[in-house]
Amino acid sequence: MTAILSMQPKPFLQFWAAKEVATAAVANIGSLVGLAMQDPAGAVAYLKGAPRRITKQAAETGTAAHDLFERLARGQNPGRVHPELEPFVKHFREFLETVKPRFLYIEDAIWSDRHNYAGSFDAICEIAGEVVMLDFKTTRSGVHEDVALQLAAYSNADRIVRADTGASEPLPVIEAAAVLHVRPEGWKLVPVRHSPELFDVFLHLRAIFDWDRETKRGVIGRPVASGGEAETGSQRRK
Repeated sequence: MTAILSMQPKPFLQFWAAKEVATAAVANIGSLVGLAMQDPAGAVAYLKGAPRRITKQAAETGTAAHDLFERLARGQNPGRVHPELEPFVKHFREFLETVKPRFLYIEDAIWSDRHNYAGSFDAICEIAGEVVMLDFKTTRSGVHEDVALQLAAYSNADRIVRADTGASEPLPVIEAAAVLHVRPEGWKLVPVRHSPELFDVFLHLRAIFDWDRETKRGVIGRPVASGGEAETGSQRRK
């Protein structure tokens, strides 16, 4: 499912990457000058890798936080955690105490028989009497609009595949969608629009995914007629 969602255009990423490269250059200007004089290619490689280092660190923090969220949602004691992750534990506990969700499924998979896609969701829970598809986010930049398509795809799948047993069961009717955004400085529960129109947008992305991976390979045929001078091998080598 991630590959389908990646079909969305994201032109802002080039500007974000440029900013991270510039930030790395300014923050390390002294050492970079020396490195550039000794190893220009190494200096270029260091700067080119700045966006990747940022995303790698964020992904590692997000993965560790999600693991703690799962344990807490299951009523488990996470034990000792890294100091950097302690605020995430504190805020998730506050969420549990304040909102009092009743978790129905945690970290299981969905499968769509009709549209042939699969994915792993964070949680399905009851909040204030509604069955909610809930996603956990720890991103510094906040909650982005494309999460609505992600949650729409989860919510319109046909069945759940349990992570512990592999058993398959019907997906319950999802009545709402939300994101729990947790950062070191605090947390917030953000409602996300839940409508058939959003799932239609996801299905358009699915069609683009199919085009990119399969359909486009067969759209250009062999020439049935041609003209002009044929290019010789010598001309091609010039």
